[in-house]
Amino acid sequence: MTTDNHHLHADNSDDEIFVEETLVTTEEPHQEAPETFADFNVRPDIVEALADAGIVHPFPIQAMTLSIALGGHDIIGQAKTGTGKTLGFGVPALQRVVGPSDDGYDKLPAPGAPQALVVVPTRELAVQVAADLTKAAAKRNARIVTIYGGRAYEPQIEALKRGTEVVVGTPGRLIDLYRQKILSLKNVRIVVLDEADEMLDLGFLPDVETLMSATPSVRQTLLFSATMPGPVVAMARRYMSHPTHIRAADPEDDGATKKDIRQVIYRAHNLDKDEVVARILQARGRGRTIIFTKTKRTAAKLSEELIDRGFAAGAIHGDLGQGAREQALRAFRGDKIDVLVATEVAARGIDVEDITHVVNFQCPEDEKAYLHRVGRTGRAGKKGTAVTFVDWDDVPRWGLINKALGLDQAEPVETYSSSPHLYTDLDIPEGTKGRLPRAQRKLAGINAEKLEDLGETGKKNRTNDRARSGGNSGRRGSDEKAGGRRRTGGSGSAGEDRPADSGPRQADRAEGSERPKRNRSRTRRRNGEVIPKPAADS
Repeated sequence: MTTDNHHLHADNSDDEIFVEETLVTTEEPHQEAPETFADFNVRPDIVEALADAGIVHPFPIQAMTLSIALGGHDIIGQAKTGTGKTLGFGVPALQRVVGPSDDGYDKLPAPGAPQALVVVPTRELAVQVAADLTKAAAKRNARIVTIYGGRAYEPQIEALKRGTEVVVGTPGRLIDLYRQKILSLKNVRIVVLDEADEMLDLGFLPDVETLMSATPSVRQTLLFSATMPGPVVAMARRYMSHPTHIRAADPEDDGATKKDIRQVIYRAHNLDKDEVVARILQARGRGRTIIFTKTKRTAAKLSEELIDRGFAAGAIHGDLGQGAREQALRAFRGDKIDVLVATEVAARGIDVEDITHVVNFQCPEDEKAYLHRVGRTGRAGKKGTAVTFVDWDDVPRWGLINKALGLDQAEPVETYSSSPHLYTDLDIPEGTKGRLPRAQRKLAGINAEKLEDLGETGKKNRTNDRARSGGNSGRRGSDEKAGGRRRTGGSGSAGEDRPADSGPRQADRAEGSERPKRNRSRTRRRNGEVIPKPAADS
């Protein structure tokens, strides 16, 4: 732990903020501190609840944060997802609130209104943070409510009316309920902004500032962000008072890619990618795997294809309802599936342990996206493998990423599902084919996880039709493969028995069949002369 100067500078602008001091830990992110949570004067009921969950010693970022946050000071924390920062801000939040049976509860400005506000960028992260806080508050008389979009308003409104001490939520739904005067912020003592740089990327900072300005001026603010872009530093300067800057730096991590991640870059043919992925998923030692795609359609199509090939897979993308997205995440965490296909936006903030493989099905947009994806594996001192497919058109873009990160892999190796180096690079057993043998299909699958009815707003609450029906319904184009290997399947295939552009014309004909036929008379001519109609036709 070292002390730096008293100014925190933005990464990409001249913005800066004065800080009391800068503390840096260079310990391994998951190296437990010798002290216990009790040594930081954490409430006994919180210590006991954590111990019941097997958590006794804090991680370095938690130890640094607790010692300052429990004293009521503002903190700017720089730490990547997966370093354990949730308990670093969650324990102080639970410690500061006044529960219904605590002294002074009746003297609050609005008893039952939230006293701690935790703002996160995505729905999945809100659920995850709330689960961690609920675990820590198991023996504490502190109620926790999760507020985010995609779910029905009524249960969230009822929970707020019943009373709560801690609210964890996303900016959109929080600002909505605040403007409806359902969410009161006059009790708030501590505000936590988690992954502030992600909220900036998603355009949420104006909403966050509206929420901040609605809280009492005398409060504690904890801001966490992996990077420090100018707008985040500027917001911190407006809403924080003499913060302490805490930074978790891994001494063996050069700030770009981690040493524990084996990175393999292949130039793959688009029509052969499914086959290559199916072989990668049979590599020795492969555990939980995340496959990133650029589009929602690709995510849906690939997950259906993998299920068809015998793998326990699920998808998370924007076209799925929130219930289906949460179903897939629960199944992934609960070992009912071990392959999660996700779009970049849908996967933001998801922190799942023991990811052994990450596959970029298409080349990421830039080096930031690349680091964000491959950083899901190789955590807590464990080894990980990241495989990136680069299409022919994306070779120039990959060249820029490679140069920015200094990966020394400017020319991706041309790779097919039959390439010998694919098997040796990734430790795939010789003779592996594109379908998982039935003897190895041991996971229950996504249908084993209950799909909750969340009374959703917006998109329909649907999940993988293919997975739910077990048949060919819902395959929507998943069989559009090279050489027509499959005879039936998706939209526009032979299984539809109609040309792709026939829909509107068929509709016109259907409408016409409901109208009475028009009487038509046809004049027949031969060599310019009118031929009289036969008597039978008259």
